[in-house]
Amino acid sequence: MKNLLLTLSLCLSAFNAMAQTIQEPLDFKFEESNLSGVLMMPENNQPKGIVRIVHGSGETNAVQQDWYRDVRVQLAKSGYATYMCDKMGCGKSEGVFDYNQPVQNSADEVIAAIQSLKKQKVKGSDVIGLWGISRAGWINPLVIQQYQDINFWISVSGVDGKENFKYLLEQNLKIEEIPQDSVQLLVKEWQAGNRICHKGGGFETYLQATSKLRSNAFYKRFVGGAGTADGYYQFQKQLMHQPLEEVTALPIYIENFESILNGIQCPVLALFGEKDRNVDWKKTRTLYQRTLGTHTNLAIQTFPEANHNMYQCKTGGFYEFQDNKLPWTRCEGFLEAMSEWLEKEGD
Repeated sequence: MKNLLLTLSLCLSAFNAMAQTIQEPLDFKFEESNLSGVLMMPENNQPKGIVRIVHGSGETNAVQQDWYRDVRVQLAKSGYATYMCDKMGCGKSEGVFDYNQPVQNSADEVIAAIQSLKKQKVKGSDVIGLWGISRAGWINPLVIQQYQDINFWISVSGVDGKENFKYLLEQNLKIEEIPQDSVQLLVKEWQAGNRICHKGGGFETYLQATSKLRSNAFYKRFVGGAGTADGYYQFQKQLMHQPLEEVTALPIYIENFESILNGIQCPVLALFGEKDRNVDWKKTRTLYQRTLGTHTNLAIQTFPEANHNMYQCKTGGFYEFQDNKLPWTRCEGFLEAMSEWLEKEGD
């Protein structure tokens, strides 16, 4: 009987979530490619606005796999429609996927989607908000700077203007219980490799400078092996077009990033997991306070037991969920925080 009641309760919850939304496919053109998208409307089909969902790094099959459904349903409960699409070459989107897609090009893609919504006069398109996670923390400020018709921005696990892999490597090596002196040695090799690559150095020189790093189990797993000459020179082409911070050897993805943040006027909600081992959330929080916090309505909330993707975790390690088969349970208060903030600022 208990199992039956539990099953009925879960079914009722799923039905209620479905009943609060209306979902339909909606594609748009970007650089001559048709990108596959999905529009979710609140139950009354009279949205207060549309929130554009902006993905982090990596390939997407967001439409078919119904990514961020809990987030989009929560926003629908607050009266907002949501729109998201698959990146080029992913899902049913045309074109070729580029893992190293320039941030500016990603911003252009977001703007193209917004313009399409407005051109088609989709309900709610007179009010546009942005929701983005991780890499979207670079994309959305550019969108706000260049489009200037964004009403609010919800930043989840946001980034500063530089590459975050140094932090990711340090934190995950510590989780692997690598001694601190060894962690620093491996990080220095990664930095040396970046400098060699950025200056146009050859693959053999890179190999000699990174021998211990490339033999480390976590690093090999993360990059998919020891690396090849073709992969190195392909990465080098991209890296050499970016400035490199001299002391840290971190690639700078967005130049004058603080200035861009200082130009943002719309309300911003920043949400961070305190066990984020991908991005240095404390550094980003400080950056937001120093910039956004001085001239716009900035709200920041952190969640003690949350990882980079805002799920309950133990360590926040990159492979924690895969290796331990943990349940994908959102951290307490994450979804509600967005609705509470929208009630104050979104209207």
